[in-house]
Amino acid sequence: MEIPVYTLDAFTNLPFKGNPAAICPLQHELSEELYQKISSEMNLSETAFIIKLNPSDTFTTGSRFRLRWFTPTTEVNLCGHATLATARVLFQYENNINRKLVFETRSGELCVTRDGDNCIMDFPLNPASPADPQEFRGVIKAAIGNLPVQEVYLSAKTNKLLIRLADSCEKSELHNLKVDPIALQRSESTGKVKGVIVTMKGSPHEQPGYDFYSRYFAPWSGIPEDPVTGSAHTVLGSYWAEKLGKQRLLAYQCSSRGGEMELEVRDDGRINITGTTVTVMRGKITL
Repeated sequence: MEIPVYTLDAFTNLPFKGNPAAICPLQHELSEELYQKISSEMNLSETAFIIKLNPSDTFTTGSRFRLRWFTPTTEVNLCGHATLATARVLFQYENNINRKLVFETRSGELCVTRDGDNCIMDFPLNPASPADPQEFRGVIKAAIGNLPVQEVYLSAKTNKLLIRLADSCEKSELHNLKVDPIALQRSESTGKVKGVIVTMKGSPHEQPGYDFYSRYFAPWSGIPEDPVTGSAHTVLGSYWAEKLGKQRLLAYQCSSRGGEMELEVRDDGRINITGTTVTVMRGKITL
């Protein structure tokens, strides 16, 4: 059996930047074990599998597909960059004729609309609530050391802890942060936290005018650091829209690879996440 595979860097237009994802269009479902083995072999933060819902459809004509995402160790409920990369594979390489695609996922139906070289993803918004820093002091210490904290929020639905650095911090302090993934994972074992967002206010008056910066760490899911994370921005978008009093935001995730996305926080409890991709590999998995 041969399975097509594409590797795309998402939320960037430069190779080796953004967040890489492997995309596998499938003619039929695989065993659960095989999904995980392929994802472990690809060894990227996520591998996405596209499955046709209607046997009479093709990847060129179909507008609805099932979409699943796997890290090297587990299946996940939501992944932004691999969804973006999946849509780009269908539009760019399968020449899909539809302007809008719908993916059935663990997080419900996700719509992606083509907009030139960009794609606009319609995702659920995941607001976070204020959290007691003392309850999570071990996680905070493991994540940011002695850097000053402005406030801490928790998204209980996504198990993401948001740590906002004090406004006195410099962007370089976030960019240069060294996080030990083993220590971070050991700092929290209750299951309340499965990902840590570290964020700070941006530089809206400096070009290109980022409203906020962030980094994201998820060793609990086998991801020491995710370079550019769409799902984390379903939490970040809600938080910063409220803090800054604006619904359209430009975000930059300042990992070593780095990447940016445009956000639009909507009044219906959803968020539009816009980005592009660049392809770095096309091939086949032979089994």
